[in-house]
Amino acid sequence: MSGRVVTFGEVMGRISPLGLKRFLQAMPGTVEFTFGGAEANVAVALARLGARAALVTALPDNLVADACVAYLRGLGVETDLIVRRPEGRLGLYYAEPGANQRPSVVVYDREGSTVALTESSAYDWDRSLEGADWFHTTGITPALSAEAAGAVRAAMAAARRRGATVSCDLNFRRKLWRWQPGTPPRALAAQTMRELLPMVDVLIANEEDAAEVLGIRAADTDVEAGRLAVDRYPEVAARIVAEFPNIRWVAVTLRESVSADYNRWGGLLYEGATGRVELAPRQDGRYAPYEIRDIVDRIGAGDAFAAGLIFGMRTPELAAPERTLAFAVALSCLAHSVYGDFALVSRAEVEALMKGSGTGRVQR
Repeated sequence: MSGRVVTFGEVMGRISPLGLKRFLQAMPGTVEFTFGGAEANVAVALARLGARAALVTALPDNLVADACVAYLRGLGVETDLIVRRPEGRLGLYYAEPGANQRPSVVVYDREGSTVALTESSAYDWDRSLEGADWFHTTGITPALSAEAAGAVRAAMAAARRRGATVSCDLNFRRKLWRWQPGTPPRALAAQTMRELLPMVDVLIANEEDAAEVLGIRAADTDVEAGRLAVDRYPEVAARIVAEFPNIRWVAVTLRESVSADYNRWGGLLYEGATGRVELAPRQDGRYAPYEIRDIVDRIGAGDAFAAGLIFGMRTPELAAPERTLAFAVALSCLAHSVYGDFALVSRAEVEALMKGSGTGRVQR
């Protein structure tokens, strides 16, 4: 790993009830305020693993944003590229935790955030990408506003000019994509992402992103019912590469939701040039997803997967596709055990799980 990873996207305040309370029970009263956001989550996870990671974003010039920057810096993220502006505000989201058969619920309060208002020209992309060998963003950022979509486009173009690998997590959010009146969110997402994907080398998605954004569906799969036909996802990846031949790798997280507390978790990695398919985790040579029966917090697990994938591909001893994928899936599995958006997990913990240390015994 000779360079650094640069991520671009919105960092927000996250407001949640304590414990498993609903907002109706918690307010008025005490709630918890933390920070999060897809690209910030990736940067933090990479920094905790030992990589150089920098976040590009735009934040208001106030005390709360100061605290956000200080917290990210304390976790090892390089924050010197963050743009501070007098206009706008810190975006917020409210996360009510689910339990058993009651799902978690997210409410966004992001309109008018500084990053949504900031035009692409406010970022110095050549300076931001200096020394970077990897650039990462998600489909959430262009969903915020036309200005944010333009900034993503400019950042990807600059990264490609510099020879950096570009990765993107599709991350479709149906509650966003409202910035073009008269165009439904799915249509706007499809239109915008199809313009961006020709600049992407590594595409990351979950079970439903390809269906919602690209209209490419896995047969015999019902995400809402938690039923996945894992053997059909290589077809999905192959169709993505056929449509966007510049994409060298397609990675798919595979989540089977039995309940809010119990998920089966794994992943797939598809190599575009050869059609090679890897699945992880494996047991006795066969795909055997992690059984996560007591989820602490699943928000940010997909971002942990992206971070693990990036870290693996940039680390020589992990660079073999099967090792990279196993590392990404193990990291994201452990992220389910950590409260908050950020995967505060070490490389040693990930590699221990890869070797089979998943009993949770006390380490003395």
